[in-house]
Amino acid sequence: MPCRTSRHSSRRSRAATLAFPLGLLLGGAALPLAAMAAPVTVASSDGALLPVSVDKESGRILLKLPAPDKDGVSGRFLYATALKVGLGSAPVRLDHGMLGDTQLLAFRRFGRKVAITYENPRFRASGAAEIEKGARESFPFSTVGMVDVVAADADGAVTIDIAPFLTRDTMNITRALGQDAKGWKLDESLSAADPSAVKVFPDNIELEAVQTYSNDSPGKEVDNIAPDGRKVSFVVHHSLVRLPDAGFTVRRFDIRSGSHGTQVYDFGTPLGEDVQYQLANHFRLDKLDPAASRSRVRKPIVFYIDRAAPEPIRTALAEGVAWWNQAFDAAGYIDAFQVRILPPDADPQDVRYNVVNWGDRLTRSWSYGGGVIDPRTGEIIKGNVVLGALRVRQDVILYESLVGTAQENTGGPNDPVRIALARISQLGAHEVGHAIGFVHNFEGSTQDRTSVMDYPIARMNVMDGKIDLGDAYASGIGSWDKFTVDWLYGQPQPGQDHDKAAAAKALAIQQAGMRYMTDIDGRSADLGVPGDSMWTDGADEAPDLQHIMEVRRIAMNNFGPAVLRPGEALSNLRRKFVPMWLLHRYEIDAVGKLVGGVNYTYAVAGDGSALPTPAAADKQEAALSALLATLSEKELTVPARLLPLLSYGVNGRGDAQFDTEVLDTAGASAFDPLVAADVAAQVTLDSLLAPARLTRVYLQHQNEASLLGVDELVDKLIAATLDGRSSAVGRRIAYRTLVSIARAAHDKDMPGDIAAILTDKLHEQARGLAKVSGSGEDARWARGTARMLEDKDALARAIAPGAAPAIPPGMPI
Repeated sequence: MPCRTSRHSSRRSRAATLAFPLGLLLGGAALPLAAMAAPVTVASSDGALLPVSVDKESGRILLKLPAPDKDGVSGRFLYATALKVGLGSAPVRLDHGMLGDTQLLAFRRFGRKVAITYENPRFRASGAAEIEKGARESFPFSTVGMVDVVAADADGAVTIDIAPFLTRDTMNITRALGQDAKGWKLDESLSAADPSAVKVFPDNIELEAVQTYSNDSPGKEVDNIAPDGRKVSFVVHHSLVRLPDAGFTVRRFDIRSGSHGTQVYDFGTPLGEDVQYQLANHFRLDKLDPAASRSRVRKPIVFYIDRAAPEPIRTALAEGVAWWNQAFDAAGYIDAFQVRILPPDADPQDVRYNVVNWGDRLTRSWSYGGGVIDPRTGEIIKGNVVLGALRVRQDVILYESLVGTAQENTGGPNDPVRIALARISQLGAHEVGHAIGFVHNFEGSTQDRTSVMDYPIARMNVMDGKIDLGDAYASGIGSWDKFTVDWLYGQPQPGQDHDKAAAAKALAIQQAGMRYMTDIDGRSADLGVPGDSMWTDGADEAPDLQHIMEVRRIAMNNFGPAVLRPGEALSNLRRKFVPMWLLHRYEIDAVGKLVGGVNYTYAVAGDGSALPTPAAADKQEAALSALLATLSEKELTVPARLLPLLSYGVNGRGDAQFDTEVLDTAGASAFDPLVAADVAAQVTLDSLLAPARLTRVYLQHQNEASLLGVDELVDKLIAATLDGRSSAVGRRIAYRTLVSIARAAHDKDMPGDIAAILTDKLHEQARGLAKVSGSGEDARWARGTARMLEDKDALARAIAPGAAPAIPPGMPI
């Protein structure tokens, strides 16, 4: 059971069973307070971070603080919080294992009170003491608690009851609950610190409290989960941590490095240098032999897998997380990264443990990795990951929808369980990557899986007209990940400048052609960096979209009861239909980034990086053609044989996991194929007509006439969806196209000159549709649509929020 200073492992850390009068316990002169008569129990002894005692009868948790230093501070610590009991909600992120912000906490005495404050190390000034003082006093601190002095010693040491502070809303739970409904308040009468949970160690103190929040009008989410939605309680874990020893080597953030950092404003930097910089976050990792190319380390990085993760998931997680040792080994560290199962008696929230937490939620949601980070230096003290347990089950549903259940639990190439476990291994490695200092690299999939920090979709091969998932996910760390570990953790030879050595590595990997792009340029579907996309596999160009459409057609031809397990409700066909029907949604976003796309990189002055350039004209045209093909009647018509299969009834208690995953029906369980067409069409239209995309298309055509322009894009879109429509599906696609153009024209983010072009295109179409003669459905549809487009009020209703079809969630997978 490693901790930061293992030399104290033999010291007493468990609560003693003896009771002492308070005056004897604390020593010195106790303040004459009546409450002092109650017996207390020793929670710590020699070598503890602070002397601590607990009074279970009164609920007090007594900390003895040292005498104040020259700045009047009676102890300065890292302070971290975590949720031991969460909400289990996807939209309201209050998860079991979730961390709060790491704060630099200080105690200061003011008469009979002690203020608990958060200091503000983000603002500083390097230099002489008066320069540092000037910067410190230029920015505020936060007083977050004011507690009574229980006893005072002659030397200035004081004892406080920390319990009242532990019940404060230090994690801003009120704000999180406010995402579901306004009016939440901390109910102090139903909140209390837990003296029995106190644990004291040489370098940290672990504390807990029950916090209850009240609202007579709770939102739907909380009311659906809590036993009494008006009162929802959490167990909040608090950690006081000794400030790390000197000797940590900071690493300046490099935009090319793939790391994340702690922001600093240093007003003591020389003129000509930036005041703002970032310190790349990383663990302290020191070689036993700094001069050796390969060496063991003083303290390995050890991650523990939460025992709440069931088998075989627990083993799959451990295997995936352990991949990181491949990268550390390549950087010259021997067994520097290790994985273990959390000991049965260990608390996952204990700051000494780097933990992969396993948390349940009612509906699908994201996983994430982070940690307790020293805000002064960027040193990671505790790595922390929260994995949503439902995701692996969503993956199984996806694979079942594509290849059925015939091979389930056989270990075969198309076994949905085997594939889901391969994915959970990758996910474990991915989230731990965040916890050890790295950000996403969404370009990894374009270079044949160079990074676990990408968001991968299963590799879907087609062999002899059948889907083959035998190579669904990579196994092992990627080449990009090896670079990032070497950049962030690699030690140069003694005497070399760490940051200069790291800069040389960044330049070398850039010159080798390794690509890296992250969230800021890739997470949103309307962004325009080709290749910086999520949930794709390949070059993210037109052939990749065409391939995924082929996989989708094969899956649809085979879709039916074979995607269900024996005895499974036939109504679940509707749930498994959606991931198959919208399988191409991610590749639409990716290929859409070529349309009006701009190729650029993260670069620094003098590194020889190429100038940003627009995506090649031929690739933009090919991308547009592939996107328009997804709007064809052929691709968006649900086969007639599936209509009765998708209309089986469902009853019993409502299931949020089912209800949020299916398409709207035509009443009760009657499947509506036009809604299916509408939803799939909306995915493509949202990508093509995004204001940011049309703006880039407009600008590129102004600068280079040979590149795609807004006129050409809209004309081709209208031709692909309005011309040659032959069925109700075609009319629905055409209607959704016109309404989406109108919505884009009225979007607040659409530049006025582009909106004018779109509006004129709509009037042009309205005039043409109004001239259609005849009495058939298509003729009446045409004239009715024309009147809607020309009627201001009718058009406003058609483009109003909520009028577009509801697209079931796809991410995360």
